[in-house]
Amino acid sequence: METTRPAFAFLKKTMPRPAFKRLAPAYHAALAFFAALRYGFPSRRLVVIGVTGTNGKTTVVHLLHEIFRAAGFGVASASSQRFKVNDAEEPNLMKMTMPGRGWLQRFLGRCRREGCRYAILEVTSEGIAQSRHRFVRFAGAVLTNVRPEHIESHGGFERYRQAKIELFRRLPQDGFAILNREDESAPRFAEATAARVAWYSSSAIDVPGVGYPVRMVATGADRLELEVGGVLLESRLGGRFNAMNALAAAAAGLAFGVSLAVIADALRRFPGVPGRLEFVQRKPFAVVVDYAVTPDALEAVYIALSGGSPKSDLRPEDVRPSSVEGFKSRETRNSKLVCVFGAAGGGRDKWKRPKLGKIAGEFCKAVILTSDDPDDEDPTQIVSEIRSGMTSDQLRTTETILDRREAIREALRAAKPGDTVIITGMGAQPWFVAYGGKKIPWDERAVVREELTKLQ
Repeated sequence: METTRPAFAFLKKTMPRPAFKRLAPAYHAALAFFAALRYGFPSRRLVVIGVTGTNGKTTVVHLLHEIFRAAGFGVASASSQRFKVNDAEEPNLMKMTMPGRGWLQRFLGRCRREGCRYAILEVTSEGIAQSRHRFVRFAGAVLTNVRPEHIESHGGFERYRQAKIELFRRLPQDGFAILNREDESAPRFAEATAARVAWYSSSAIDVPGVGYPVRMVATGADRLELEVGGVLLESRLGGRFNAMNALAAAAAGLAFGVSLAVIADALRRFPGVPGRLEFVQRKPFAVVVDYAVTPDALEAVYIALSGGSPKSDLRPEDVRPSSVEGFKSRETRNSKLVCVFGAAGGGRDKWKRPKLGKIAGEFCKAVILTSDDPDDEDPTQIVSEIRSGMTSDQLRTTETILDRREAIREALRAAKPGDTVIITGMGAQPWFVAYGGKKIPWDERAVVREELTKLQ
């Protein structure tokens, strides 16, 4: 791979853009083939399971790693957060969920050398569009959900969905497609695959030949209890969306022969995913960090933390001054959320910015809009587009502070006992891409702890 990549790179740099665009599929497929050849097609000696969808991929990858590890297997996994081989892990510092073909094949080769039986990969639509999945023999694929995302880069929602369907189309007949019965796109995936289909939902898991009734026992902001086939599954994960993630992982485990008892043990011991509905502080007010970057994910997080529904309409007397000069927040019986977020730049999914603003306006008693990887876009313009989705009443309780650390500091100052400060968009990402494209080391949780210490 080291000898072929420079030649391919030279071709890409010297060829006119229109000509390269026509040849891009062949270019990416060739890179994938030579990478697999260089490392001896390692996936042929592994059971590789891909996890794709709009939201929840990372959590399901991490859950599956622990499930197969608890079952006694050697396991490797690659996600947007970390790379893990058995019990040794290292952070993903690439700011790339699905690394390039050479890296991926080398990683699979390492998995095999270190005695792994299973490899769990987080698979993205962008990665599929660039053939990063090619010449990886997938034995199974898990679909979390399909929501609008990456619309501009793919040229529409249908192309985005088709990119994800491509993973399932390549599954072998003896493989497994694990599908979310509650997602309206799931039938399209079932029709496209030759693999055996296992379904999961909030009421049942159905693997070929066996059905397991599901009962949602309890879901809170930091815990969930599910009964599957008469076995209680408990986890420190929170929110209904994580209940669905847990069911996706459980369905995949069952499809590949792991017992419910082992799955229950793995879920009980699972520590959670850093930066995913992670409580940094609980008292006197809670502070939570989450990655949510899509409208569906943001709404799901707000529902989990607020108890279920948007805040009620407010009277003028409900608006009170905050401790932060010029900043007002609303006191309501069902909203205790102080929300900090922005939207990524780089021309990514501009359509969702007003939707994010609308959702925050409906759920949060106070909003601070800030920078979130603005990259080559003016963060002032990004925030303006978010604000366009909010009503004039909601804008009265919305502040703009482009410096992300300062925005977090002001949210913590504004919070009262019993409130929840929820900071979304970065999660546990190790880099912040500032305006102009400069990458800055970043740890949202550490920033929160530092600012909390200053308040004491």
